[in-house]
Amino acid sequence: MTGPSLTLDPHIHAYRKDIADIGLAGQIFAPHYARPLIRECGAEPAPVRAIPASDSEAIAELAPGDAFAVLEYAGGWAWGYVLAGHRVGYVPAGALVDPA
Repeated sequence: MTGPSLTLDPHIHAYRKDIADIGLAGQIFAPHYARPLIRECGAEPAPVRAIPASDSEAIAELAPGDAFAVLEYAGGWAWGYVLAGHRVGYVPAGALVDPA
């Protein structure tokens, strides 16, 4: 890539030092790009957290049936973004189900 680097808001653009949403390819450099895997919140509401820790503050909440774009599963957490509003964060992996 050439040209100036873009400054993107990590709260709404899914990227970290090790991985980024494939939709950001060509805009930022990442060692790995992931295609989102769409999942839904199951029967119970689920918190979206800024870091993968159950005692961290929730930055958003998924209601049952809300869609979440998963970019990575690791350590019992799904990292990605809420489709409505594009809020980036971590959701307990067990709270997500295949879309109906």
